[in-house]
Amino acid sequence: QVQLVESGGGSVPAGGSLRLSCAASGFTDQIDARVYCMAWFRQAPGQEREGVARLYSGGGSTNYATSVAGRFTISQDNAKTTLYLQMNSLKPEDTAMYYCAAYRSTTYCSLDTRDYNVWGQGTQVTVSS
Repeated sequence: QVQLVESGGGSVPAGGSLRLSCAASGFTDQIDARVYCMAWFRQAPGQEREGVARLYSGGGSTNYATSVAGRFTISQDNAKTTLYLQMNSLKPEDTAMYYCAAYRSTTYCSLDTRDYNVWGQGTQVTVSS
């Protein structure tokens, strides 16, 4: 089955940048790898998990939460084995555990946690003021 492993978290001052990576494995083949919705979610202490950005592996379409639009960029390598989240102009309110997630879909990709059935273990991002 598909497995996801995040990396790249850390501590940065406000205004700084980080790039998160999510290594994906377990796809049946390259065709299978292109029918997945891939996304980044985050969860701060005491808060619900929220969608940050999503990408459809088949066509590359993307969507972002309003709070990160214009600052974060989601992307994927050509082999569809690594998902990235480039985070610029970081703010203290971006502090959270960031999770990579996926689900198989041939149509619409959502940012609803309930749709995603494969999750990584998370990587911590801390932004100091």
